[in-house]
Amino acid sequence: MAIIKPFKGVRPPKEIVQEVVSRPYDVLSSLEARLEAEGNEKSLYRIIKPEIDFEEMIDEHHPEVYERAVHNFNKFQEKGWLVQDKDENYYLYAQTMNGKTQYGLVVCSHIDDYMSGKIKKHELTRKDKEEDRMMHVRVNDANVEPVFFAYPDNEELEKIINQIINEPAEYDFTAQDGVGHHFWVINDTEVVNRITQIFAEIPSLYIADGHHRSAAAALVGAEKAGQNPDHKGDEEYNYFMAVCFPANQLNIIDYNRLVKDLNGLTPPEFLKKLETHFIIEEKGSEIAQPTALHNFSIYLEGKCYSLTAKPDTYDDNDPIGVLDVTISSKYILDEILGIKDLRTDKRIDFVGGIRGLSELKQRVDSGEMKLAIALYPVTMKQLMDIADSGNIMPPKTTWFEPKLRSGLVIHKLS
Repeated sequence: MAIIKPFKGVRPPKEIVQEVVSRPYDVLSSLEARLEAEGNEKSLYRIIKPEIDFEEMIDEHHPEVYERAVHNFNKFQEKGWLVQDKDENYYLYAQTMNGKTQYGLVVCSHIDDYMSGKIKKHELTRKDKEEDRMMHVRVNDANVEPVFFAYPDNEELEKIINQIINEPAEYDFTAQDGVGHHFWVINDTEVVNRITQIFAEIPSLYIADGHHRSAAAALVGAEKAGQNPDHKGDEEYNYFMAVCFPANQLNIIDYNRLVKDLNGLTPPEFLKKLETHFIIEEKGSEIAQPTALHNFSIYLEGKCYSLTAKPDTYDDNDPIGVLDVTISSKYILDEILGIKDLRTDKRIDFVGGIRGLSELKQRVDSGEMKLAIALYPVTMKQLMDIADSGNIMPPKTTWFEPKLRSGLVIHKLS
C-alpha cells in the first residue's frame, strides 16, 4: 500500500504565479537561470538556484549560497509572494504539450515507502548530488520542488480527476516554451479521504524523474526522525512532495549519445566493426529518427546510417538486456569505442530528445563531437518492469517531457 497524505501547500497568489514559477533546478545551468531571472526578484530560481544572486565565479555549493536560499525563501513568504494554505489539501496539476494533457495528483508520500522499496527506483543516485539536495531540504526545512511519480492506471482516480477538471482551475497559463500548466486545489474532505484510501490500495509507486530529490527528501526525513526523541511517525518531516501521474499518460522521449572520438579508428574501420552486431544501411546526409526498438541511427562525417541490432545482441526475457541503451553501451560504446563507465567518461555526452536530432548533427558537423548515436525511447512498461524486478537502468536512459514547473506548490517539513 502507498501511504500518502494531504498537506498545507505554500503557493504564490494567482496574479503573480507566472513570475514565481520556474523550470526545475537540474535542467538548466546557473548562467541560464541567471538570464531567465534577470529583472524578476520573484523568480523561484532565487531559492532553488540562489547562486544567481552572487558573482558568477561563486561555487554553487558554498555555505553562503545555501544561506541565501533560506533568506530568499523567508523573504518570499514575508512579501506575500508565497502563502501557506490554511487547510491540508491535495492538488491536481495538469500539463498540456503538443495537444496532449497529463494529469498528476500532488500529494505527500511517506519516507518509509521510499526506504522499504514501495516507491520503486530505476536509476542509481550519486552521493554528491544527494548531499546537495539534502542541504537544500535541510536549510529550507521544505521540499521546494516536487518529485515526479507514476502509478498503475486506476479507473476510480481517473473519474475523480475528470470531476475536478470540470471546475475552474486555480492557475491556468502557458509558459514560454508553449507548455500549458493548469492547477486545482482539492479541498473537499470526502474526495481527499477517498484519494488517500485509493492510494492505500496501490502496491507501488514509481519514480519517473527526481531520484536525487526523492533520496534527499527521504534521508532528511530520517535524520529528523532520529533527532526527535518524541518521534511518532506522523510528523510532517516523514513525508515529501510528489506529483503522481497515471503511467498510461506519460511520455518518455529518446535520450541520445555524442562521442568525441572513434578510439583511434578511422570511420571505415569503425563501420566495419559495427557489422559484427548490426545490419547497416546508409540513409543520407540528414540524421534520421530510429524507427523501432533495436533500431539505431548514427551520424558520422556528414552521413547518417541506420543500425539494426542482430538477434543475438539482446534477450527479450531480460528486462535490462532487451534495452537499446544496453545494446548500444555493450556493442558500440564499450566493445568498439572503449567507453566503460557512462557516468564518468569525459569522451561521451548525452542529449535529451527534446533538443531534437538537429543538435546531434550540429555538434558533429562543428567538429566538437565525432559521432552521434540516436536511440529509440524506452516505454513506461519497460521502466516499470525493471523497477519491479529490482534492477537499475543504465545511466541516461529516460527523459520525460514536459518537465514539472517548480513553485506551483511547496511542502514545509514543520
